[in-house]
Amino acid sequence: MFHPDAVGPAVDLLAGLAAGGRALELGIGTGRLALPLARRGVPVHGIDLSRAMVTRLRAKPGGEAIGVTVGDFATTRVDGEFTVAYLVFNTIMNLTTQAAQVACFRNAAAHLAPGGRFVVEVMVPELRKLPPGQNAVPFHASATRWAFDVYDVATQAMSSNYVDVDGGRGDYRSIPFRYVWPSELDLMAELAGMRLSGRWDGWTREPFTSESSRHVSVWEKPA
Repeated sequence: MFHPDAVGPAVDLLAGLAAGGRALELGIGTGRLALPLARRGVPVHGIDLSRAMVTRLRAKPGGEAIGVTVGDFATTRVDGEFTVAYLVFNTIMNLTTQAAQVACFRNAAAHLAPGGRFVVEVMVPELRKLPPGQNAVPFHASATRWAFDVYDVATQAMSSNYVDVDGGRGDYRSIPFRYVWPSELDLMAELAGMRLSGRWDGWTREPFTSESSRHVSVWEKPA
């Protein structure tokens, strides 16, 4: 996801939506998109809960010039208005309840100027890969690593699980998420007073279809 082929189209789309205004990144992390966006002349402010990630951002060239507020991006407020707010790479699923995801949409809308846009990049849940009686979808297998997602279709809870083997010893970790459907996100946006203005298969605006494994969606706050 750090390759220029992944970063460049995302920055192009976000810079275009910023239209000379300010950008707010929810879950700014180490600045994968914020730094190149700032180099394009877009003023960027970020919110992130991880002080360790913010420290890594600060250590990168240009990182000190980006404003960051440490806090929960679902509820933390910062000063000023923005023409675009964005949440990328499945980060909306780090909010593990529907209420927190709704709060995130409302928080984004509260930061946007009239006519501003909220952008989310997130996977489409891979439930079509689950045969009856199975709740796990593997996505990596090698001699030293196994990785798989576990779904609970009753609660929309899921987790990404990793087993790493080094020197004959195994290490296991599990990361919790809440998967969310495109139509559910549209309803969250409506609750926050925004409407859908675009949805694509990726950052280069390929059509979103029933075979898409992810989507980039844009909602607009009325002018």
